[in-house]
Amino acid sequence: MAWNLNAVEARVLGCLIEKQVATPDVYPMTLNSVTLACNQRSNRAPMMSLDEASVIRALDGLRDNKLASLLTLATSRATKYAHLADSTLHLEKQDLVLLCELLVRGPQTLAELRAHAERLWVFSDAAEVERRVTEMMARSEPLIVLLPRQPGRKEQRYAQLLGGAIAVEETAATATEPARLIVQAENERIAKLENEVSTLSAIITRMQNQFAEFRRQFE
Repeated sequence: MAWNLNAVEARVLGCLIEKQVATPDVYPMTLNSVTLACNQRSNRAPMMSLDEASVIRALDGLRDNKLASLLTLATSRATKYAHLADSTLHLEKQDLVLLCELLVRGPQTLAELRAHAERLWVFSDAAEVERRVTEMMARSEPLIVLLPRQPGRKEQRYAQLLGGAIAVEETAATATEPARLIVQAENERIAKLENEVSTLSAIITRMQNQFAEFRRQFE
């Protein structure tokens, strides 16, 4: 299955995974807490400034992909959200942590990934991190890819593939502005909705024609 998450959906999923591990006492999360997590200034690259409407749309997209769920708990008035990445993607907690870091920080070298991920999980050594990353790369539907080495860099970086295939030109050293990522995500969602409306319109027109033909049989 091609996931093709947009930038906002990837950020929201990463934050849900992160908070489940880091702060389980406040998980599942309210819409407000998910929004704050997406916009926090630490452990994020690029920085984003999302409103709740953008986060809601991202959560809906994740739910469509069976990567998040909406919960109504008897102990809370507020609707809460949880990720389903572990069950849908069949990942152990250590794998989720590594994927989470790629979702919230973007492409990283193996050393960077290990250093960042250890705020959530202490790995036995670098070999364990490499083994788990390699296993996620070797799946029938890979979750991680090793990017080509960039000019001026000694080490190659790894990236998550939940956002779809990564073009080589997109791995250039210059980072995309957060605002542009948000606009791109909105445009992708609008295009998807327009395509769905067009498909439904065609179905309705076909049904109307079939009904008209059926009526003519009795005239």
